[in-house]
Amino acid sequence: MSSVIRPALSLIVLMTLITGVAYPLVVTGVAQVAFPEQANGSLVRDTDGQVRGSALLAQDFSGDGWFHPRPSAAAYATVASGASNLGPSNPALAARVFDDAAKLAVTGQGAVPLALLTTSGSGLDPHLPPAAVHYQLARVAAARQLPVATLEQLLEARIERPLVGPPVVNVLALNRALADLK
Repeated sequence: MSSVIRPALSLIVLMTLITGVAYPLVVTGVAQVAFPEQANGSLVRDTDGQVRGSALLAQDFSGDGWFHPRPSAAAYATVASGASNLGPSNPALAARVFDDAAKLAVTGQGAVPLALLTTSGSGLDPHLPPAAVHYQLARVAAARQLPVATLEQLLEARIERPLVGPPVVNVLALNRALADLK
């Protein structure tokens, strides 16, 4: 019996050290050397070096002077991230979308872009399509007393064109650039 138990326990200890200690340390070390920014959470810092967020997570911006991200089912909390699980036939979802559309509607600009009314799967997606950000330009320009053309230039400079998929704008990065405008 001990001839079977001893090798089995030795193998468990060995595999635990390899897969639970050595491998994670090697992967962490390689990530820190090759991709230090991404490995540390893609943190966004202000001019004083204070962490203001992550380029990978949406944040709530309220007020007319800011570009607003997608709505979040989890109130932008990473612990409770996820979808609301409300289906398209759910009256609560329809009421929320209708209320949000009424709040965001701008006369003469057509329908509110769907990206400003629907949540992402995680509830934390920091990206919007450029059209959804463009829809907000007039509101932000009026609140900040800036020409729309200035904000259009700011938007154009922040459009990301990934290798796969449509162009997107990181709302946190855009709002940080907006905060830096004098």
